[in-house]
Amino acid sequence: MAETKANNSGATDGSGYGDYDFIVVSNRLPVDRVTGEGGGNSWRRSPGGLVTALAPVMAKTEGAWIGWHGAADEVLKPFDHDNMRLVPVELSADDVELYYEGFSNATLWPLYHDVIAPPEFHRTWWEVYKAVNRRFAEATAESAAEGATVWVQDYQLQLVPKLLRELRPDLKIGFFNHIPFPPLEIFAQLPWRRQVIEGLLGADLVGFQRPSDSSNFLRCVRRFSGHTIKSQHVNIRTDDGDRICRAGAFPISIDVDQINQLAKSPEVIERARQIREELGNPKTVLLGVDRLDYTKGIQHRIKAYGELLEDGRVTVEDAALIQVASPSRERVESYRLLREEIEGAVGRINGTYDTLSNTAIRYLHHSYPKEEMVALYLAADVMLVTALRDGMNLVAKEYVASRTGVNGALVLSEFAGAADHLKQAILVNPHDIDGLKDAIMRAVEIAPGESTRRMRVMRRQILQNDVEQWSQSFLRALDGETLGKTAGSGNE
Repeated sequence: MAETKANNSGATDGSGYGDYDFIVVSNRLPVDRVTGEGGGNSWRRSPGGLVTALAPVMAKTEGAWIGWHGAADEVLKPFDHDNMRLVPVELSADDVELYYEGFSNATLWPLYHDVIAPPEFHRTWWEVYKAVNRRFAEATAESAAEGATVWVQDYQLQLVPKLLRELRPDLKIGFFNHIPFPPLEIFAQLPWRRQVIEGLLGADLVGFQRPSDSSNFLRCVRRFSGHTIKSQHVNIRTDDGDRICRAGAFPISIDVDQINQLAKSPEVIERARQIREELGNPKTVLLGVDRLDYTKGIQHRIKAYGELLEDGRVTVEDAALIQVASPSRERVESYRLLREEIEGAVGRINGTYDTLSNTAIRYLHHSYPKEEMVALYLAADVMLVTALRDGMNLVAKEYVASRTGVNGALVLSEFAGAADHLKQAILVNPHDIDGLKDAIMRAVEIAPGESTRRMRVMRRQILQNDVEQWSQSFLRALDGETLGKTAGSGNE
């Protein structure tokens, strides 16, 4: 790229336009900082599915990614990495506390997850959320070429579409909400509900994980704005003329090729064998993999498993549960209390049922590389996904993709978006502890033929709908194709 691009966020020709035809805007940049042995810093690509989905698009276009680089009170100039222009947005320590930990994750996150935990409404948080969203919009406006396509990601940046449209009406703007969108009756609690709706309506296309999320959004638009809605189209009247914002479901998926390759790797297969051996080679290995979050239903899963041990329906000699709970938002008090609650429950169960040779629950409060995660998937006979509310849950899809031997069983919450697609899973209401116990036992005792039949159907669905298909379907719809031709309905 030209040298001038290395010294600013993109605008180089005095026209007011930047250089980049395709821009992704997200809270975080798609890289993590790595400190070398000599103390020097470098960057490596983050492991998330969003990065995997959009990297090819970046490579084919003059692409830029705008987001925070992860360190508070540090100013970085734009830089290049992996065929992408990365444009850091500065956040102060106060911004992180009020915009991210506060409004995004203590107001919006619980509200959008059906108020599993009570949301907090603070005007100071809202003011900082507005200011940070404006900062992201301004950085995008400076970087985008004339007529560029901009794809804004997730609930932290819901005001960016409208702010960006005011700055750059020439742009084509998409927004994707990775978490659930709540029903009208819950969203109505938000004091700034109208401003958030108007912020999202700045986009040409607003995407959601499930058709129900899209329907919830359109109901809120109808209630809290004066715009006319016909089908999935919102007609927005402005002084410059009418325009249309469309809403639809575009269920996200995983990098199937990566999971398949790892699942067939001799090193990963050997590691899976070692995991079972380290557990004492039990007849059945059960697995839960979650970010430590109150929406994931980890407490319900552990309670159900503890009762199965108490009832004698499983024993530590025959079965073992591995629970991976990766650290999350550890500075937030509710998450610290959640960790204490879960670790206390695990300790009580293990103290009651462990033997010298066997452990009831192997609890791991760590994050692991993808190779280790796939080894865990291969080692597990039963995968437990018991989310109380989840936009999608890609762990469920990764487990299915890893089962190249077409065996294993998936117990899946009906409140996870993945339940729309993995209909051959053993679906469960995680609030029903007795029902959850029965579902776990059904998975443990499933006949090999039934297990193979169910897994084959689920694998076919995932192989046909990977993460690249997700990004392409959204971008085609943003380019003007009919929503019904591109948006996944979950009924394949």
